[in-house]
Amino acid sequence: MKNAKTSGKSATRPTTAGKKFPVLFVGAGPGDPELITVKGQRALAAAERIVYAGSLVPEAVLKWAPEGSRKVSSAGLHLDEIVAEMAAGYRSGERVVRLHTGDPSLYGAIFEQMAALEGQQIPCQVIPGVTAAFAAAASLGLEYTLPEVTQSLILTRMAGRTPVPEKEHLELLAAHGASMAIYLSVGLLADVQQVLQRTYGPEAACAVVFRASQPDQKVVRTTIADLKAAVEQAGITRQAVILVGPALDIRLGRGAAGPGAVSKLYDPAFSHGYRRGK
Repeated sequence: MKNAKTSGKSATRPTTAGKKFPVLFVGAGPGDPELITVKGQRALAAAERIVYAGSLVPEAVLKWAPEGSRKVSSAGLHLDEIVAEMAAGYRSGERVVRLHTGDPSLYGAIFEQMAALEGQQIPCQVIPGVTAAFAAAASLGLEYTLPEVTQSLILTRMAGRTPVPEKEHLELLAAHGASMAIYLSVGLLADVQQVLQRTYGPEAACAVVFRASQPDQKVVRTTIADLKAAVEQAGITRQAVILVGPALDIRLGRGAAGPGAVSKLYDPAFSHGYRRGK
């Protein structure tokens, strides 16, 4: 298949005659091969054909795959070629894994792939993964949902070559003032910065995490006013998530964490089904 990076031949392990296995869409996690789920790791370990998002999934994650399995990078393939590769594996009785970065349900373009496979009566299943927003939060020791400060996390992106619905424009979502993780938008940083300055304010804290959890991870802690300059100085141009919101202000010492930032769950005066408050 042209433009595909392949390695290995299809593994020759015995299978039940005529048995077919659903195509598994697996979340590879944010990059650290140990942040794939146990279920995802087991799926990879049993796979005979793996079609992986080669532009984003690190080669290190493929260490869980059998040496003899067929590995195809989809980086240079279009939809029909990707589907054909998976369908061929299914029809030959192979265990097929479609390996996506992060979690497949978030900017994974899996719906169109699954629809095409199901149109050929090929069953599919999804194994979730850890998305970059959570690996980025871990790198900062950040809790997105501080009690009485913010209880919502918005995952979104800036409109670019791929448009977003008008009612989901960044400025409308940012007006909520909640915690926000902005994907796929570092290349539009000047526009992002303008929107965030109008909604969160120029002195609000923000962070940009490049390739969260991977060995070359970079973390930029700054204010919205200095966002573009700080990211350019760090040399970050892609594969990064932008974080903003009041929880980040508190974590980075730019906001006052009052009593509302303390959880009721562990308050000794708070009763619940497992403990009577004092």
